Amino acid sequence: MAKLNCRRKGCRDVWNAFLVAAAHFAGFLEFPLIHPTHEVPNRLVPFSKAVNCEDRDQWVHFYEDDFHFERLWDDPARWLDTLRGFRGVILPDFSLYRDMPLIVQLYNIYRSRAIGCWLQTNGVKVICNLRWGDRRTQRLCCDGAPKCCVIAVGTHGSLKDRDDRRCFAEGLATIVAHLQPTAIVVYGDAPDRIFREYRENGIEVVPFASDVDRAHGRAE
Repeated sequence: MAKLNCRRKGCRDVWNAFLVAAAHFAGFLEFPLIHPTHEVPNRLVPFSKAVNCEDRDQWVHFYEDDFHFERLWDDPARWLDTLRGFRGVILPDFSLYRDMPLIVQLYNIYRSRAIGCWLQTNGVKVICNLRWGDRRTQRLCCDGAPKCCVIAVGTHGSLKDRDDRRCFAEGLATIVAHLQPTAIVVYGDAPDRIFREYRENGIEVVPFASDVDRAHGRAE
């Protein structure tokens, strides 16, 4: 359990320690532990639209530019009632690029898990989003993620060229081997050349067209 140093008068929580006040941690880097979810989303809505959305019979996702949801990290409590009103939340997809310093990649994984831990503590159903940058984070991003349940990944923008596809396929293979998911929610394309073997091995692959593809009429 996290123990916070709150003894100093006037001390301000500038790094959102309250998010992990009830957390258990996993791995050498101590990412907050996320509990498993077994429900597969029916529909998805991006956070930027969810804040003013009256249709709450869907799951909130964060597969959009970071500036759309940095406000959640800046003031999590402000958005709790909004997120609590939906069926569930796929955890924030803070950017991880291969050319980012490793510490930044790890920090963005931490931020997603910290928010997820706090949401679960407050009764929100969440699905763990797995995002990796370079090869060093492919295994590390599994720490704290739940096993044998539903997980989520985003492919939009991750399959553009050969290097992107190779990195994504390698990371996904690592994650599946370690977490053994029962279902993978995919935001974006789920091409057979990457996902076929998982389908054939009994993992349910549930793709959702990206909002960009839907806006341009490219969704199936």
